[in-house]
Amino acid sequence: MSMSKKAIFAGSFDPFTIGHKNIVDRALQSVADEVVIAIGINNEKKCMFSLKERQQAIRQVYLDEPRVSVEAYEGLTTDFAQRIGADYLLRGVRSVKDFEYERDMAEVNHRLTGIETVLLFTAPELACISSSTVRELISYHQNVKNYLP
Repeated sequence: MSMSKKAIFAGSFDPFTIGHKNIVDRALQSVADEVVIAIGINNEKKCMFSLKERQQAIRQVYLDEPRVSVEAYEGLTTDFAQRIGADYLLRGVRSVKDFEYERDMAEVNHRLTGIETVLLFTAPELACISSSTVRELISYHQNVKNYLP
């Protein structure tokens, strides 16, 4: 009997974007049997949406997908990943520069925790869409529906 593989995707403090969904979906197709979308809680950082709003939005996207769950956590992502028994950390990469940074962080995390990091490039058409871009669009009262799943 094969063991189930669990991955954790540390979602941002901001809206769950199409690029984020792309990463979770691809992980379910290739490396993980289950993905926990982990939403970090940071009382010092101002978020556009409350924790409850972010959780509800993600649950709505994955309403019929029992292999995806949403959990909030405080502290380090690697500590949370160890606590829930994750096999992989999922990290989204939008550019070569991101890749180099994430690769270095993956090596450090693996040495510290033993958890593998899976780096997934977002689709080229989604590469420019980040939570900071969404934040900027909202600040200018622009419609962000096209960027959200």
